[in-house]
This record gives sequence, structure tokens and C-alpha cells, in this order.
Amino acid sequence: MSSVFFILSLSIVSFLLPSISSHEFKLDGKVLVLDESNFDAAISSFDFIFVDFYAPWCGHCKRLSPELDKAAPMLSGLKKPIAIAKIDAEKYSRLATKYEIDGYPTLKIFMNGVPTDYYGPRKADKLVRYLKKFVAPDVTLLESDSGVAEFVEAAGTFFPIFIGFDVDESALSKVAIKFKKKAWFSVAKDFSEKAMDLYEFDKAPALVALHPSFNEQNVFYGPFEDKFVEEFIQQSLLPLTLPISPESLKLLKDDKRKIVLTIFEDEKHYESKQFIKLLRGAASANREFVFAYVSFNQWQEFAEAFEVDRKTSLPKMVVWDGNEIYFSVIGSEKIESEDQGSQITLFLERYKEGKTIEKTFGPSFFGYIISLLGMRTVYILVFLVAVIFLIATIGKEEPLVVGGRDRSELAAAAAVADSRDERASYDKED
Repeated sequence: MSSVFFILSLSIVSFLLPSISSHEFKLDGKVLVLDESNFDAAISSFDFIFVDFYAPWCGHCKRLSPELDKAAPMLSGLKKPIAIAKIDAEKYSRLATKYEIDGYPTLKIFMNGVPTDYYGPRKADKLVRYLKKFVAPDVTLLESDSGVAEFVEAAGTFFPIFIGFDVDESALSKVAIKFKKKAWFSVAKDFSEKAMDLYEFDKAPALVALHPSFNEQNVFYGPFEDKFVEEFIQQSLLPLTLPISPESLKLLKDDKRKIVLTIFEDEKHYESKQFIKLLRGAASANREFVFAYVSFNQWQEFAEAFEVDRKTSLPKMVVWDGNEIYFSVIGSEKIESEDQGSQITLFLERYKEGKTIEKTFGPSFFGYIISLLGMRTVYILVFLVAVIFLIATIGKEEPLVVGGRDRSELAAAAAVADSRDERASYDKED
């Protein structure tokens, strides 16, 4: 009887073994290929796993694939390794729906099973440097000037960097955990006067905020209580002046401040660069706003939403709520070439006094919205419009004529969306 039981048990184990082993994953420096049968197991098997939701025909996905192959062995060799995986989101549509995939490629990093959207670089070396921050300590302790320099170098330019010189680690720990996905945090306990000169602070404790890619830094001298530290960090996550692009707009989504937006003809012109310097001074003194700028030549669709065309006298300043409403300031509709610093100050004073005209975006903003949406979302919206229109026209005497017109309009909208696909946010295709 016991031998029969043993044979039966062995048969059951043999039957289950293939399914168990099929969900075992090894970090061997290769990109894991996932499907619906092993996706959840993979996510739970690694503390950190970077997932590429792709479509086989997507050009951007094809260009990304070899970069992921290069990055995989570098990330798997970290002290806290990061796995890289990919899944055909078009084939496995259930998972695509679950994780709200509306364009290709969509990239997410799962940290202990919790997904976070990835908007960083896609070249292998930069992707590795970017992802390292997800496994870095919440607050890094630095013991010397060279340690500070090495930390700044390793952090790169994709996130703001906060260094607390002689700041108690406990003053940063809570806020560092809260903003870990958006910034680097460190505490320097031993540093020289040379470091003080380099990072432009004259006493300690001091919390320095760096934006390497914008060559900007700000200093906070306290009080080092949770409320005030968090307020400084929240306001310093963005540079003093933010150039608007499809990518940088994502940085504004969690910031509740109004946006003082300046529209230039071309931000590369000497006059524009001088004006941006003045904006930085105003931004430093008015941290309750986000100061941003955009060029008509670089992003015409966006500029046109604020009633700007090639005949408009530029630069032009408005205050934008980040959604569909913006404010024109009475008496400051035009910025003259003389004494522009005073004109910026007057613009802000008049806005705070309520001397404004509230406006909403016009039809030209439709093109801008399409340029940011994944194509699948566009098609869904077009489909819903078509259904609503069809319901509204049921029972009319000439439904075929109306329906024909509707189809031509939808085709035109799809053509517009398709022509802007290459400018879609974060290079997604559909």
C-alpha cells in the first residue's frame, strides 16, 4: 500500500514539476520574454523588474530592443539587481488593459510588485544610470568632498539632486522616501570650504538643490522641520525655468502651482536667452509659481493654443492652470524690448491683483492634445464620438448622407493623428 502511495505521489510531483520550473526565473543577463501565464510570477519573483510592453510591428519598439539587450547584463550585475523583461502587449491584451497600455512602447518598473511609469532615457548606458536610482539608498551618506563629487557624477542629470551639508539625516529621511522616484538625496557630514564655495552656501546646515542639466542650484537654510523641508523640495523638483516639451509636461502633472508661461519666437535667440535669465530671478523670488517657456518655432501647436501666431508680438506672457484655462494680464499683453525685468515684475503684480482675463483653449489645441495621446486612446475617442453621433442620427430621414459625412470627418481626424504620431509623448506608436 505504501509503495502505491509513493508511486502516486511521485506521479503528482512529476506532473506539477514542469509548471513549477516554467515559472522559475534566472538573472543571467538576458531579457526575459513574458506572457500571460508567467507575467504575475515574474513580477513577484524580483524586487525590481523593468518591463517593456511592446507591439511586434512598432518601429520605436524595434529600436529599443537592442538597447534593452545591452542594459540587461549591466542591471543584473548590480548589488540590488534589476531584471529586464518584455511582453507582446498586443497579443496579450488582457494584461495591456490591466496596466492601461495605450501606446507602444510603454515602459514600467515594478518595485516589489508595484508599477511605476518610466519616462527616462532609452539608450542602454543612460537607461542603466537612470534605473540605478530605484535601488539606491533613500539617503546616501557622504564623508568627504570627493564623496560628494562622486555622488553627483553617479546621479547624472535626469533627476534633481539634494545634498544636506551638515543636515541631520532624520530631517531628510521621510521626504526622501516620499520623493525617491523623483530625486536623489544625500547628507554630507565632512566637507571643506572649497565645497561651500562650489555649491554656493556660506553656512551650515544647508540643503542644496542641484539641477545639473539646467546648471541651477538653490540653497535652503532651514528651519529643518518636516513641513518646511518638504515644501522646499517640492518647489525645487523643477528648475527655476522649465522649457516646455511633450516630455517636460509630464513633470507638471503632480505640481499644483500656476504656471507663468512665456512664449518666444525661438528660445535659441540671444534675446530669448537674456529674457530667460530675468525669468530665473523672478522665479527665485516667486516660488509659488512654476516659471516655464516655449518657442513658437520649436512647438507651434502648443503656442497656438495661447492665441499666438506668426503675427503675434513676442515674447508673450500668460498664467496657465496646467489644464484648459489660462489668464491674460490686462496691461501686460505685450512685453517691450526695454526694461523687461520691470515688466515681468509688473506682470506678476497685476496678476496677483486680479487684473486678468480668463480664457480657454480654442480648436487649435485639439492638435496638441492628439500629439500627446497614445494612438489607441485617439481611436477609442474617435469610436465613441462615432457611436454617439450614430445614436443621435437614428430616425432621421437621410441617415446615409449624415453617416457618410461622419466617416469622412473621422478619416480626416485619423489622418491628423497619424501625421503627428512621431511627435507623440515619449515616442509611443500604435
